[in-house]
Amino acid sequence: MTDLNINNFDEFIKNNPNAVVDLWAPWCGPCRMLGPVIEEVVAQHPDYKLGKVNVDENEEIARMFNCTSIPMVLFFKNGEVVNKFVGYKPKAQLEEYFD
Repeated sequence: MTDLNINNFDEFIKNNPNAVVDLWAPWCGPCRMLGPVIEEVVAQHPDYKLGKVNVDENEEIARMFNCTSIPMVLFFKNGEVVNKFVGYKPKAQLEEYFD
C-alpha cells in the first residue's frame, strides 16, 4: 500500500498497470471500515497495487476525479480509470472488480 499525494500520484499510476486507488479520510466511518477489507482483497491479487489518497490532505486529487463522496475507489488499467465505486462494499462484492 502506498500513500499517494500530488507529487507521487502520476508516477504510481504510470508504474503500476493495474492500480487501485482508495480516496478516503480519517474521520469517515465507511472509509475506516473499507480500508482493511480493500487492503486484504488487493493483497490477494498480486498483479494489482493499492494506493490511498487522504482527501483532506490532497484535495486536488479528489477534484481530478470529481470525488464528492467517500470512500471512492478507482480501478486503473494502463493509466486509465476502468471502474469505480463509492461507499462501503463487503469483501465478496469487492472481488467482482478484479479480473
